Amino acid sequence: VKCTAGEGIQQWDAVRVSSRRHNICMVSDFFYPNMGGVESHIYQLSQCLIEKGHKVVIATHAYGRRKGVRYLTKGLKVYYLPLQVMYNQSTATTCFHSLPLLRCVFVRERITVVHAHSSFSAMAHDALFHAKTMGLNTVFTDHSLFGFADVSSVLTNKLLTVSLCDTNHIVCVSYTSKENTVLRAALNPEIVSVIPNAVDPTDFTPDPSHRHDDRITIVVISRLVYRKGQALCLPQIVHTLKMGFLIH
Repeated sequence: VKCTAGEGIQQWDAVRVSSRRHNICMVSDFFYPNMGGVESHIYQLSQCLIEKGHKVVIATHAYGRRKGVRYLTKGLKVYYLPLQVMYNQSTATTCFHSLPLLRCVFVRERITVVHAHSSFSAMAHDALFHAKTMGLNTVFTDHSLFGFADVSSVLTNKLLTVSLCDTNHIVCVSYTSKENTVLRAALNPEIVSVIPNAVDPTDFTPDPSHRHDDRITIVVISRLVYRKGQALCLPQIVHTLKMGFLIH
């Protein structure tokens, strides 16, 4: 799963920033060497923006012995900041302990746009808060759906309402995600854009000669973690196929 160059261009057209070269800082608790969709999205989008001529740096927390500054493809600069992880690779949310480090990155790299990722990321919320106090443009991409009833969702939604109250633009990865985010954070829908996540078909092209006409092949692309719903995948597919046969 990756963000194509076209998606990267569309995402920054949606922000309505000027056509001049920007210094962009991607901020999230979730980045390589941790694996997942948010990590891949940030990396691919950063590569797209570098191809467009922008300068991009990434700020995340340290992973084990991976601390300090590292460089990735096309000179993508990554700051692994010494922040304490609280739970599930997310740092503690206090706003103040991250201020000196994030401000140092923003000033040193002459950042003009701060792009935070994921409602689960405390660093993302901290970065939006600090960027606003420094007068920087802010963008937030929401990657997940949340409920409204359980304690975890209620607390996260309240935090999201505060974080996004004066964010310049919000991006969601589906129209369902947009409706969810608008309701959770009490946002004006006009400042929320939808750029769907997708699989790049040029990287996943099947060989038609291996097709079986007497068999239906279903491909599911996902990480093998419980919350992605693999346990529900097979029963749902069987039910769908049965309904299809009944209809025909």
